[in-house]
Amino acid sequence: MDEIAKILIIEDDATIRTILEMALIGAGFKDVSSAARGDEGLDEVKRLKPDLVLLDLMLPGLDGFTVARRIRETPALASTRIIMLTALAQNEDIVRGLSAGADDYVTKPFDRLVLLARVRAVLRRGLPVTEGMDFDGLRIDETNVTASLRGKPLDLTPGEFKLLVRLVAHRGRVFARPADERTIDVQVANLRRKLGRWGEHIETIRGVGYRIGV
Repeated sequence: MDEIAKILIIEDDATIRTILEMALIGAGFKDVSSAARGDEGLDEVKRLKPDLVLLDLMLPGLDGFTVARRIRETPALASTRIIMLTALAQNEDIVRGLSAGADDYVTKPFDRLVLLARVRAVLRRGLPVTEGMDFDGLRIDETNVTASLRGKPLDLTPGEFKLLVRLVAHRGRVFARPADERTIDVQVANLRRKLGRWGEHIETIRGVGYRIGV
């Protein structure tokens, strides 16, 4: 994977940008590019269609939140993964970044080995499942609004079904729960109960939200 993954760094601090490039190349990633501004970085994302973007949040031109949203709004970039690089460690800033479409985040200053582990973990995540595909025994039919687990129909409320579809279709990506929205917590608890052992796929990202691991 390391040799073929295409990675783009968007970071305005030249020192950090160099450290990132050296860490990635030293770890075996051969195709590493970089940009120093948000607007230039977005142009590079569209041109290169990288597998992963390491995205600083505080950027000149366009900030990282805007860059992430623009990437997620572009169908041709649907498979591009995003890891936020941020000195903003407040939960609301992290939630905002994940809500904009980031797959994960690393706070500055970062440990090189931790960063590389996050990069590899994000790159390992599979593409979203599509309607009718089987994911560890779970089958979802969005057209008929039904779901079954190992052949047995699941009795889900409309809200639970919608949340399950979102989590599974974007597995590996964090679903950021709004700070004042407790309904999601109740729906997740109900899903875990109804899904039994399968519910262990639903991970809690403390202070942020939920995701289905891969």
